[in-house]
Amino acid sequence: MLPMARKQGSHSDITGPKVHQAALRLIAQHGYAAVSMRQIAAEVGVQVGALYNYTSDKQSLLYDLMHSHMRDLLDAVAATDMSGDPVTRLRAFTCFHIRYHLPRSDNVFVSYMELRNLSPDNFTAVEAMRRDYENILEQILRDGEAEGVFSVADTRVSTMALIAMLTGLSHWYREDGRLGMDKIEAIYWDLVRKAVMA
Repeated sequence: MLPMARKQGSHSDITGPKVHQAALRLIAQHGYAAVSMRQIAAEVGVQVGALYNYTSDKQSLLYDLMHSHMRDLLDAVAATDMSGDPVTRLRAFTCFHIRYHLPRSDNVFVSYMELRNLSPDNFTAVEAMRRDYENILEQILRDGEAEGVFSVADTRVSTMALIAMLTGLSHWYREDGRLGMDKIEAIYWDLVRKAVMA
């Protein structure tokens, strides 16, 4: 009886995500420039050559990490109810941003701190996705200004400032810290509201 042939890619669904998880963890800890493909392979438990079954090179791996993070973010925000008046929508965006990003601190760190290490074409692609996300908040601010409930000196600058403030939470918040998620969310909503209200 002939032995059963291994199905093509039978381990790819397991090893592929492990490669991405290891790369994400190592890059978040040490920085893109300091992490080698050899280190990533060792973390996964495979030979270096095996990595190239899952990515063509380290640059492609970095791009895949950032692109998948932004794709998932855009999918998640698209599935979130942000209807209603501008204040309601702003609160929904604030809460969404906090709840989505806090459990993904490594993704957040890599996506913001390693942009400079993307090739020009990859940077353009990821930056376009970031702009799509930022435009959601900017449109809320524009609508609020049009209705007279928000007052900001510049909607683009305000958009970037609010996102930077909300994203910064990922760098220091700890689940076992003094304040729970609900309290942190309430504090940040208060900061956002006061920053833009007319």
